[in-house]
Amino acid sequence: MCGLAGWVDFERDLTAHTETASAMTGTMECRGPDAGGLWTSTHAILGHRRLAIIDLEGGKQPMVADADDHTQPVITYTGEVYNFQELREELRGLGHVFRTTSDTEVVLRAYVEWGAGFADRLNGIYAFAIWDPRTEELLLIRDRMGVKPLYYYPTADGVLFGSEPKAILAHDEAEAVVDAEGLKEIFSIVKTPGHAVYQGMYEVKPATIVRFTREGRSEEKYWELEARPHTDDLDTTIGHVRELLEDIVERQLVADVTVGTLLSGGLDSSAVTALAAKALTKQGVEQPIRAFSVDFVGHDERFEANVQWADPDTPFAVEVAERVGAEHIIVELDNEDILDPEVRGTVLRAQDLPVSTGDMEYSLLILCRALKEQMTVALSGEAADELFGGYTWFHDKEAVESNSFPWHHPFEKAGGIGALKTVGLWDKLELTEYVKGRYAEALDEVPRLDGESGLEERMREVTYLNLTRWENFLLDRKDRISMAVSLEVRVPFTDHRLVEYVYNTPWAMKTFDGREKSLLRASMRGLLPDSVLDRKKNPYPSTQDRRYELALREQVEALLVEGAPVLQLVSEADIRKLLDVPEGSYGVGGPWSARAVLERLIEFNTWVGTYDVRVEL
Repeated sequence: MCGLAGWVDFERDLTAHTETASAMTGTMECRGPDAGGLWTSTHAILGHRRLAIIDLEGGKQPMVADADDHTQPVITYTGEVYNFQELREELRGLGHVFRTTSDTEVVLRAYVEWGAGFADRLNGIYAFAIWDPRTEELLLIRDRMGVKPLYYYPTADGVLFGSEPKAILAHDEAEAVVDAEGLKEIFSIVKTPGHAVYQGMYEVKPATIVRFTREGRSEEKYWELEARPHTDDLDTTIGHVRELLEDIVERQLVADVTVGTLLSGGLDSSAVTALAAKALTKQGVEQPIRAFSVDFVGHDERFEANVQWADPDTPFAVEVAERVGAEHIIVELDNEDILDPEVRGTVLRAQDLPVSTGDMEYSLLILCRALKEQMTVALSGEAADELFGGYTWFHDKEAVESNSFPWHHPFEKAGGIGALKTVGLWDKLELTEYVKGRYAEALDEVPRLDGESGLEERMREVTYLNLTRWENFLLDRKDRISMAVSLEVRVPFTDHRLVEYVYNTPWAMKTFDGREKSLLRASMRGLLPDSVLDRKKNPYPSTQDRRYELALREQVEALLVEGAPVLQLVSEADIRKLLDVPEGSYGVGGPWSARAVLERLIEFNTWVGTYDVRVEL
């Protein structure tokens, strides 16, 4: 929901700079097409673009605690707080009077009552800025799992901030410069919390409050994963997982607009769809939940099982929709759709970076556009694999014991690292050492449980790495691409109550039947078809049409002209080495394949030109 931007300068009078602030806020229109606003004072300007979901008339922003008093705190807010109704009642009991029914006002009045520490009372996905004129203090606050993005760029006398880098880059004091470390972050498949790639820019870390005053900047964590003993037996654990998910999904259906689901036919999205359908039936809603799937023309006929994909998704999605009574919509794509320059340009503009998981990002955009035609909010199954242990690398002994980020193992097996070495990038950017250093940093953060050792200790580490270094990449991708078409995607599996509980469930219990995601499958038994519960984990769908690879080769060949930005990074000779690899040798796609390296080269070239990036190696 929504997009924000702002500017604080403790020395300059900003009342004469509303045009600049408007330009920054205007870059967020895709995140908030329904309304926009600026709040201006001498040393702070807050901007907001609104996607109206709750209290369509009353929730306009920026919002001041007291509409008639310009000296009171003001907020520009994005996201949803799912426990806002309980918080509102608590605040009313403390004497607060509300003039709207929006969750934004609840968040603002919670700050007035409890100060910055109120953040740990929130359950939701959110990122917001609060300017307090009484103390001349700016707070930037982000949700626990980092679902909603928030960036900042310190200046000599203050700070620029926005939901996305493009808002900050619209200010003439912010330059689009990327140095060697930024390039390492792009090409290493490591998303370091707080790292924004652009030089001088930072991302607010999940569960963090960043504070700006005349004295400078400080930050504090208001939540973090903790290692706790798990005392529930297996049956109790399965039951509690089900209870939590039922409550979470029901809370996340609250909206004053239509809500649907993303349904792949896998366990995670099927669980969310089934629970949403059940909750709506409980509430007496007669209209069925709408569930959307993506597929490729001729995919069933062309499909070949491989290490990543065991079977096509669509038949399972159809079966789930029939079982739970959902209205099922299939969005079917062909190569022309995902090669469309407009689609690819929109994805690049959405992400502000050339990070690419191949054709998955383009098909996701088209799927989100189809959803947006019928709704404003959708529930998705992100984070279940990281939490319950669904990926292949959780169950691959070599990956688990690799002494590195476990997803780099399939990246190497699928040829992605080899392709980066072929074009000289892996060694030129010294990615072996970079990954090693970032891995050591992440491992140092892992909360430890006294007495835990061996496989249990290692799987706690692997789970932590996935939740903090892999899931943040996927959550950012989903948010950016969905919000590019003004669609809000909610992610039930990121609810911190579920994350805390399942994170501390022993690995032996998470795999009690010898399979991936045992707890989640057991908790959904009886609600979903057995065929879905028992099928092997599949990644998000990717085209297997070899003609797509040929089109990528042609695009890379077209880059080999004098002055092409990508040639600042890799030589024509090295790119030709990659093109000399026999056709069909790049694998079936996905973020780990050599084919995805072709995507990255194309996207890098377009990105440098589109954003006028200065690359400093």
